[in-house]
Amino acid sequence: MGLFSSAPPAPAAPKPSADGAFEAPNRTERRHCWEARDGYFACLDRNNIIDSIRNSETANSKCGKEDQEFERNCATSWVQYFKKRRVMEYNRDQTLEKLKAEGAQPMPVGGPPGGVPPGSN
Repeated sequence: MGLFSSAPPAPAAPKPSADGAFEAPNRTERRHCWEARDGYFACLDRNNIIDSIRNSETANSKCGKEDQEFERNCATSWVQYFKKRRVMEYNRDQTLEKLKAEGAQPMPVGGPPGGVPPGSN
């Protein structure tokens, strides 16, 4: 925390393990990351912003504080992953709704290709 800053200190950087790879975040660190992500995404939802990467100016002006918290509590690769996943899940849900509106029926899951196992006739 800076001398005149009211923000809490950033979490410590990941420590390299004996083999040189970085240690994975522990349960508490992951929980803080997910809470910050959920807070950021709730702000985006309130402001009708789906893609915070493409609409970064709008996202930063409306949800800048939440984004800073998200980026402070999560690894950079996680932040990018979660932002891209949000868009992918939105597009998937929109496609499923469109198919449902067009009368598409769910396909049965499981079993071998063709639907009938050999020797069961």
